[in-house]
Amino acid sequence: MNSYKNPLEERYSSEEMLFNFSHNNKFQNWRKLWIALAEIEKDLGLEITDEQIAELKANAENIDYEKAAEYEKKFRHDVMAHVHAYGDVAPSAKGIIHLGATSAFVGDNTDLIQIRDGLLILKKKLVNVMKNLSDFAIQYKDLPTLGFTHFQPAQLTTVGKRATLWLQSLVLDIEELDFFLETLRFRGVKGTTGTAASFLELFNGDYSKVKHLDKELSKRFGFEKVFGVSGQTYDRKIDAKVVALLGNIAQSAHKFTNDLRLLQNLKEIEEPFEKNQIGSSAMAYKRNPMRSERIGALAKYVMSLTTSSAMVASTQWFERTLDDSANKRLTIPQAFLAVDAILLIWNNIMNGIVVYPNRINKHIMEELPFMATEYIIMEEVKAGGDRQEIHEVIRVHSMEASKKVKEEGKENDLIERILNDDSLKLDKSKLKEVLDPKNFIGFAHIQTEEFIANEVQPIIDANKDLIGLEADLKV
Repeated sequence: MNSYKNPLEERYSSEEMLFNFSHNNKFQNWRKLWIALAEIEKDLGLEITDEQIAELKANAENIDYEKAAEYEKKFRHDVMAHVHAYGDVAPSAKGIIHLGATSAFVGDNTDLIQIRDGLLILKKKLVNVMKNLSDFAIQYKDLPTLGFTHFQPAQLTTVGKRATLWLQSLVLDIEELDFFLETLRFRGVKGTTGTAASFLELFNGDYSKVKHLDKELSKRFGFEKVFGVSGQTYDRKIDAKVVALLGNIAQSAHKFTNDLRLLQNLKEIEEPFEKNQIGSSAMAYKRNPMRSERIGALAKYVMSLTTSSAMVASTQWFERTLDDSANKRLTIPQAFLAVDAILLIWNNIMNGIVVYPNRINKHIMEELPFMATEYIIMEEVKAGGDRQEIHEVIRVHSMEASKKVKEEGKENDLIERILNDDSLKLDKSKLKEVLDPKNFIGFAHIQTEEFIANEVQPIIDANKDLIGLEADLKV
């Protein structure tokens, strides 16, 4: 309790994402890379024995972290520390570990593996958010609600149609995520400055063997694409791009929570509130949107990291410089951990979100009379009235009704005023029928159905094996 603990680990992120960026996963991947390198080099004719490879494999998970820390303190080099620690437990293979490679061979390739696997973890959670939002949109596609522009009442929409706006952002995000995964390249085996000069000596100048080593190793780790050229490291724009992608997901989540927090203030829609949950230590009646607020807090953090990765990518010198290392250790894992938490919370919200149709209708009926004035004017004109004269009559009634609402806190009585105005000739019984909110939602319900069917459902169908997620929160 006397040292700082990362809240992403303690409070927010999932065990699978925490493992993805754990020491065990990182350094076991280093050893897997060293084993694969040795195996392929042996196949290409280098003097490496089956016994050496067998000893490497037998000790792949036998990592003495204390010994590695001692070596790193001595050498001031993390990769060489682990080369020596591995050699201690696999002495027959000590001389061929890391043969021909540079530090970025294990460091960068492992980073790319973690980035890919991290995105696959996030994709599952993202698809489940989309499925939950899709079900919500269809369930409420016909429920009218006030639309807002500038957070001022505007034309009606539906609760389901509004949900499609949140979904639209996620469609863009998952398209970007899929494209990133499809085009992600492995660093492979490139040598100290990307020229593979060390392998020129190992393979007696046979470039075809170097290319085979590069591509075969990449395939073994699930990468069909490999960088054709690199310096010592892979292009740091990869880091900038993936953090930008995570920032985009964070933007979508933040937009959703902004809307939900406003709707919760209006008492129209609420995030889940558990039986024993306390909203305020002082105000016992409070039902604070703490899940949405937590997403907002984490989303702001992720978006702030996009600048950090962009600066690192833009300031690398020539074939490599080391001012990226400490930054990457912080930025990449924490961006993933935070978005992982965001999507967990979002799924949790959608699993228990509550809609209050009566409250929504109350707000509609407070504003609908004003929205009906255009219809009233048109009906009066059809009945033979003068458009400008009628407009003035309706304007005066509207101003008086608005005054009653704003200054006296009374109900909107515009319709009653119009019904009692003998100068107006429209069919007043028909007017009451027209004031059904569903007459003012346009094509919202159809647009919802079409959008889900044409753009969202194909994504869900293509990823149906990812559907199903436990979204319990740690705190």
